[in-house]
Amino acid sequence: MTSTTDFIAELIRAANETDKLTVHETSRLLDRSIDTIRDMRARMSAASSHRSRDVLIDLRVASERASALSLEEIRDALIDAADVIRTLKIEFDGER
Repeated sequence: MTSTTDFIAELIRAANETDKLTVHETSRLLDRSIDTIRDMRARMSAASSHRSRDVLIDLRVASERASALSLEEIRDALIDAADVIRTLKIEFDGER
């Protein structure tokens, strides 16, 4: 597996175990997701979608509010991050 695929799997595992995550772990995963999405978008030749930009804003807000989020909100944010990264990976792999 690639590091991107490993990270997607890590996000999904974390989303399924939100009750075991600390606030710091949640924030760190969301921040890594933002960095990964930005990096992948920068490497792609095609213009990014508006959805990616909206998700980046949502992920930043979720990371900053991690201590105030419910377990369901944390799960949703992690799954959204994994979905965007997976979609970008598919698009990136298709460009090669």
